[in-house]
Amino acid sequence: MIPAVSIVYIIGFMGSGKSTVGKKIAGNLKWHFVDLDSKIESFLGMSIADVFQQKGEDYFRAVESQVLRELKPEKETIISTGGGTPCSGSNMEYMLETGLTIYLKLTPEQLAARLSSSGGKRPLINNIKPDELPDFIAMKLAEREKWYNRSDLVVDGCVIDYQILISLIKNRFQ
Repeated sequence: MIPAVSIVYIIGFMGSGKSTVGKKIAGNLKWHFVDLDSKIESFLGMSIADVFQQKGEDYFRAVESQVLRELKPEKETIISTGGGTPCSGSNMEYMLETGLTIYLKLTPEQLAARLSSSGGKRPLINNIKPDELPDFIAMKLAEREKWYNRSDLVVDGCVIDYQILISLIKNRFQ
């Protein structure tokens, strides 16, 4: 499937900086930016934390896949996905077919340091004690990396060279 417009999907574990990096790249390229989680919240009229609590993760993942496929950008777009987006259904295949995927890779320790103060906004770590967070992240990351590592580009999420990344994106779509 050849995309009608250029699409870049930013993927990675929660707290890896997908939205921050996506916005920075989109701004530099003068492309449109979409945060998939925000689109899901608008679509459902409720927060992701509430969706997880009231309807469960399976329901959320089904809606996430639906919203991902309904995006159909009409101009060059950077899409920041949720941490579990690539791991659900055939989402990773879809993203690989329709755009360029970039995995922001961080270690469990780096992610734990970033996530230690954001529990309430992140349903998967809501009930994890701070001292258990690195082990939980390591376990979840081990499950998810088989999808993440299929990305077109794997980037160190702590040391991002934006000029190189932007150059690679431009080269891919010119």
